Amino acid sequence: MSGPCLLLLHLLLVGTATLTNSAVITENGLPVLWSQTVSQLTDLPTENGVLAPNPWQYLHRMSLYRLLIAATDPFMGSMGTNTTDSPIWGLPLQLAWELTSGRLIDPTGATTCGLQTSDPMCISTQSWWACVNYFMSVLPFLSAAQQGIMGEGVQVKMQVPAGVEDYCTTYADCAARYPEVMTKWDTFYQGLKEASESPVSDLEKRDRILGLYWEAHQASLSATEVCAARQSYYSSAEVSFANSWKNSAEYIAAVYFHSNLQRSVMFMTPLPSRVLKEGDQAPNIADLSSDENHTLSIFSWMNSMNRILGGSLVRMWRRAMCSVATREKGRALLEQLLMSPGFATRSVFAIITGIATSC
Repeated sequence: MSGPCLLLLHLLLVGTATLTNSAVITENGLPVLWSQTVSQLTDLPTENGVLAPNPWQYLHRMSLYRLLIAATDPFMGSMGTNTTDSPIWGLPLQLAWELTSGRLIDPTGATTCGLQTSDPMCISTQSWWACVNYFMSVLPFLSAAQQGIMGEGVQVKMQVPAGVEDYCTTYADCAARYPEVMTKWDTFYQGLKEASESPVSDLEKRDRILGLYWEAHQASLSATEVCAARQSYYSSAEVSFANSWKNSAEYIAAVYFHSNLQRSVMFMTPLPSRVLKEGDQAPNIADLSSDENHTLSIFSWMNSMNRILGGSLVRMWRRAMCSVATREKGRALLEQLLMSPGFATRSVFAIITGIATSC
């Protein structure tokens, strides 16, 4: 069977599984199709001596993550003893979920990009999810190359479909359009190298690295306002979920969540396994699992409470996450909220207030 046919068969099987189960984001313990990505820079396409990945092809974009994790792993000793302890693992798992849940497909229906029956590896430039992920994959990769993480003198220029002009393709281009984002990622990689040589404890190193990582992550996410127009292609239910999902990163970032592979799988598996339609309302979406319905309900509740309170819930949460100890309590609270359907949301404010007294 040819390579494209194997990919199509895989995605059809994954698509069937998601009709009755939560999101499928791994195979053999790694992000979907990880084994078919490249493991060496030299395996990427080049043009005139410049690396030229195509981030609008799933395996190419996933390869950026594989190369990035491999290049940064030597500096991640304080994260743990496993090769899957890097916090960067959360990003490829997010991309895998977007693929298997149909969120990389052209939402306009004008092309067959991303459809399992025609071009399953295509990532649509019109997809809001793909646009947001661009800032979480291409920009970190370009910064890493610029900072020498990939080796000395590595030059990269991303491919872009004809007629598409609203995505930056080189480090200089991205730095000109999104200077704060690139500065934050540059600072993360510089801090990563410095921390690996520091005499402080692994606990302090880990806290420092995770703090810098989430600052860069949130800078990328903030810049994705340029993707907003693409939300017009989706149902109101999907847009509401997308905004809640984006808002949830504020809470996760504030606790310096250690988004290694194991923890990220735990938090991402209950994400909705298909694009939401008009009329979908958790916790009563019949073809989604109880875990998916619960996650959608919690995301919606957190976003609604923050909006009703004029943004004070997020501000209160950030203030409470003022130390290593309070961030540990915050991580435990998030896990209870998302993973325990019986957890009483009304107790959240009291718990946050209690944590904040330690600051």
